[in-house]
Amino acid sequence: MTSSALVDPALRRAHAGVALLFLTNGALFANILPRYPEIKASLGLAAAPYGLAIAAFPAGAIIAGLAAALFIRRFGSAKVAVAGTIVTSLGILAAGLSPHVLLFALGLLVGGAADAITDVAQNAHGLRVQRGLGRSIINSFHATWSIGAVLGGSMAAIAIATGLPIGIHLVISSVIFCVVSLVALRLCLPGRDREIDEDAVAGGGEIGGALQRITAKTVVIIAALVLISIAGALVEDAGMSWATLYLGSSLGAPAALAATGYIALVGAQFIGRLVGDSLTDRFGQRAVAISGGLIASVGMGLALAFPSIPGTIIGFAAAGYGVATLIPAAMQVADDLPGLKHGAGLTIVSWLLRLGFLISPPIVGLVADNAGLRTGLLVVPIAGVVAVLFAWALQGRVKPTR
Repeated sequence: MTSSALVDPALRRAHAGVALLFLTNGALFANILPRYPEIKASLGLAAAPYGLAIAAFPAGAIIAGLAAALFIRRFGSAKVAVAGTIVTSLGILAAGLSPHVLLFALGLLVGGAADAITDVAQNAHGLRVQRGLGRSIINSFHATWSIGAVLGGSMAAIAIATGLPIGIHLVISSVIFCVVSLVALRLCLPGRDREIDEDAVAGGGEIGGALQRITAKTVVIIAALVLISIAGALVEDAGMSWATLYLGSSLGAPAALAATGYIALVGAQFIGRLVGDSLTDRFGQRAVAISGGLIASVGMGLALAFPSIPGTIIGFAAAGYGVATLIPAAMQVADDLPGLKHGAGLTIVSWLLRLGFLISPPIVGLVADNAGLRTGLLVVPIAGVVAVLFAWALQGRVKPTR
């Protein structure tokens, strides 16, 4: 029963199943993002309270992120990923239908909590499949997530262009992607994860023990990796939370066209992740991060200095491409840090990087209310500079072994 002929088909099916989970995870949240300006207007929110409200999604992720290990060890990563997907869809649907800002934030809080658990679980199952195949496939899953984000953003743009009410649009999205996640569950590997796979997600107790054992040098490296990850998160959040609003309200783009700012960012991010592995192999993580940070900083900086609709869309694309490899690179280095149990460094960085998604919306919103959204979006070129300054923590070029 362990022959290659019997094992390989199951792993191939599971590969497809995990890809569907990543696709769904990217598409679900992307369906509501381009409709944020509509929700903001219907609730009568200024930029600052709007920023606080949408920060509920990453807040939920921070609150629930460390609980993922417990659920995965009890139920298995595939079942947890699908259950989290269904709860995420319900939270997003509730947020889209909410008549009050507090209910809107509560829906996002629930959705963000479930999304964080799904994120860890789908990565854990992807690593389980990767070990079975004996080759690296995890970056392809993250590229598939970007495809899902483009798909979800495009669905929202079409819904806006055709005048489809937000409630009907989000119900359709929820039903479609919940069904896809259930199909993915049938394709994934059966049973609970083995202990070696569960090590990919450390729990709160393990992180506490790890923090007591690490050296000062390791703390500095972790801090640098967290800042690199947060830089990537700040750029992603700018696209998610503000691109549509900036293009529509500040530059006067039609609603459907305004949605393409976010689509351009995640589309370029997908391309960056597709070529990221080969560039990293050739030049090293550090060089790729430095060049990417410069691309993001200069590209978005020029778009803000000389505002136009086409230039801004290109600027968001440059930002997405530039930060494409930052978070995966930081996670890889964190997972290989000496003196830590496997998975502890990865979990620490993964959890703390969500601070970027948490702090960005309120800060940009506060700046936007006082100095304009164009000024608030300076967070993007600043994030590119941060990536350049702390790229020293990433790996240089690795010489091939003979």
